[in-house]
This record gives sequence, C-alpha cells and structure tokens, in this order.
Amino acid sequence: MGGCACSQPGVPPALENVEVVANDRVASGVGLVVLHAPRTAATVRPGQFVHLRISRESAALLRRPFSVHRVRGERIEILYQVLGTGTRLLAERGAGEEMDLIGPLGHGWEIPPGITHALLVAGGLGAAPLGMLAEELAARGVAVTVALGAPTEERLIARDLFETVARRFETATDDGSCGVEGFVTGVCESLLADEALDLVYTCGPEQMQRIVAAQAAEAGVSCQVSLERLMACGIGACLSCVVRTNEGQKRACVDGPVFDAATLLWDRSEIL
Repeated sequence: MGGCACSQPGVPPALENVEVVANDRVASGVGLVVLHAPRTAATVRPGQFVHLRISRESAALLRRPFSVHRVRGERIEILYQVLGTGTRLLAERGAGEEMDLIGPLGHGWEIPPGITHALLVAGGLGAAPLGMLAEELAARGVAVTVALGAPTEERLIARDLFETVARRFETATDDGSCGVEGFVTGVCESLLADEALDLVYTCGPEQMQRIVAAQAAEAGVSCQVSLERLMACGIGACLSCVVRTNEGQKRACVDGPVFDAATLLWDRSEIL
C-alpha cells in the first residue's frame, strides 16, 4: 500500500510498566481503562496495539492484545469488552494498580498524502482502533465522515469522540433506538453514494468488514480493515494469527492488524 505509513514510527516495541489511572464502565459489558504509559503514549500510532499482562494469576498468564483507542498526554486509553477470564480480571483492576505491556505493536492505519475526505465505519467495539485515527485525520485537515453501528443506542461506543471530530456523523442500531434501524453497512452504502470519498477505514465484526470492503470496491474507493485475531506472542513468532492474502500468508500481529482490503482472501475458510 502506498502513501504515508503513519503506523510506522520507527520506534521498536518495548516492555513498559504502567499504572491504572481509571477503569470505568462505558456501556453494558464494555469498559474503558486509562493507563499511565508515557513511552507508549509518545510512540504509538493510530491502529497499533499493545500486549497487556493483566495479571500474574495462572488463569491469565498470557498477555492480551488491545488496540489503543486514544492518547492523552502520557496516558493511553483502551476500550475492552468483558468476554473471558482476562477481560473480567481487567475490569476488576482499579486506580493505582500496576501492570505491564509490550508496545506499540503492529502495522496500523495508513494516511496517504493528498486525501481530503475519509469514511470511518465502525461496528460495536470496532470503534476502539478508530478513535485515534479520527483525531489524527481531523488534525491533518482531512474531512471525516463516521458511520457507527451497534445493537442499541447504549452500545454506540465512543460516540462523543466521533461527533466532535466528524464533519458528518451517522448511526445505525439493530433495534432502531438511534439513527437508522438496521446494520451500519446500509449507512455505509448510502454514504459511498452520497459523498466524494478518498478512502474507507473499517473495523468491527468480520462479516461487516467484508461487506464494507465490497461496497468500497464497487464504488472504486480504497479500503483498509483492522482484523481481530487470537494472538499468543504478539511479535510474529507463534504464527497463531495468520491471515491469507493474495500476497501469501501474513501475520496479523506484525503485518497487520490493518490490511488493504483488496489483498485479503475473504472467501477462504481461514478468514473467519
């Protein structure tokens, strides 16, 4: 993918001891943890992630990957959904407690030179890696349109952030409690028809991303996707996060998690 590799700051990942500043519930089953992590905050780029050691208990010895949602000074913000042992333990961590992380990791979003208008499409917790991107695009003078989808209005994650930076902000909810009733892919299709867009960025359930990528391709607009994969090491050694592309097998932890949608072999059984 050509253009400015804004995800590649040239700073290698490192181990950093971090402290919990705050850890609050922001939606049903969704938390936002704020970590004092000065080194990571100074080096992370939009779309990159950190590998967080939540606990030294035997049930959660492996690190968990989390996208960096936003950076505020020496602090990073992480959105997470409570689904398993690790995230349940994370939800219990309080202010003043310490953890450690390895980061920043991965290949994040790219902002090609000369773009003037970008569409960000997020489904559910897919809003997490798009927050920092939205802010950087706006800071560079790029017009930002956001389509945010969720099951209900209460689950529209990071709505305040996107409303602040977006020139146009649209929502879709499964139950019709906010915005269009239905899936965010319907909103995406309308925006691609209505707006003069240079690029689409998307994250969310993979079936949603497939549809968004197909809609963008039909409209002749480039699309980048952030894929979620189980990761054991986070540094490309264990091969637990392999993604099949038309350029061969790629590792989501080092070659991604952001990929050019046109390179992905979406119809392969390995892409779940």
